[in-house]
Amino acid sequence: MVEKEEGGPGGISEEEAAQYDRQIRLWGLEAQKRLRASRVLLVGMKGLGAEVAKNLILAGVKGLTMLDHQQVSQEDTRAQFLIPVGSLGRNRAEASLERAQNLNPMVDVKADPENVESKPEEFFTQFDAVCLTCCSRDVMVKIDQICHKNSVKFFTGDVFGYHGYMFADLGEHEFVEEKTKVTKVSSGVEDGPDTKKAKLDSSETTMVKKRVVFCQLKEALAVDWSGEKAKAALKRTTPDYFLLQVLLKFRTDNGRDPSPQNYTEDSKLLLQIRRDVLEGLGVSADLLPDEFVSYCFSEMAPVCAVVGGVLGQEVVKALSQRDPPHNNFFFFDGIKGNGIVECLGPS
Repeated sequence: MVEKEEGGPGGISEEEAAQYDRQIRLWGLEAQKRLRASRVLLVGMKGLGAEVAKNLILAGVKGLTMLDHQQVSQEDTRAQFLIPVGSLGRNRAEASLERAQNLNPMVDVKADPENVESKPEEFFTQFDAVCLTCCSRDVMVKIDQICHKNSVKFFTGDVFGYHGYMFADLGEHEFVEEKTKVTKVSSGVEDGPDTKKAKLDSSETTMVKKRVVFCQLKEALAVDWSGEKAKAALKRTTPDYFLLQVLLKFRTDNGRDPSPQNYTEDSKLLLQIRRDVLEGLGVSADLLPDEFVSYCFSEMAPVCAVVGGVLGQEVVKALSQRDPPHNNFFFFDGIKGNGIVECLGPS
């Protein structure tokens, strides 16, 4: 049974200890205390937003504010499991509130139906972490700059068909990592395979403090690919990074994502934007073959589940200051069924 503390700031009640018993065993009491003292802003309550909300509420943050000014559409019924049947036309955040709150009554869940673009800078500083979905590139960059300046953990992510991504800017982030202790071998003992095995097979562990520095989203999206080092790195960089640039440009130009209802027209637009964006970045349009347009329409529920799981996990790790965070992109390709972490930004 986990150790419980009553009274005093940061104490864990018996009810909380029972509710979070399994995860306290996984990442420890101190990490759970940090989580339960954290407030998170989640912007955008489509399929990915629902997955992230579920994961953070079940993890046991102090409070979660779901912000979305859009109304429930027919498309939302495919991947957004927090919205009950018969909610067409309602505000997405408000329609998600009841089911979200029922996941964990110990978390203070709120719905905000306002537009994130109308919020002043001080609105974001009341949170320990801000997670954006469904936002334009300009909005993401602006809010990341606010969060970076005020030491608020920043995350953003989206799902486009079979593809999904997340990005994190944790500023200067400190965390602890559990490491296996290396056993000291007595002097005079012969060196050899058995000795090396004995050194590594120790069941004792120790917590090691570490620090990592993140760049801002604006810098991560503005990599200069013209230098020799960058050209060499280009061969190792996932094409999904460039696909993201194309899809964000489409969202900026059209005020929406590619729509299945406009498949033919939007496919032509995506091919044109691909050429313009990749030329602007100084890379060949061949990095994204024409077939990419077939796989980036609508939200796929399984992709939302994968990306939402990773994004929720990264928010939990950042708030609990436990375990190494992904620095700084995670891309998921649902066609290949694999994900990759990329660190992109100023060299």
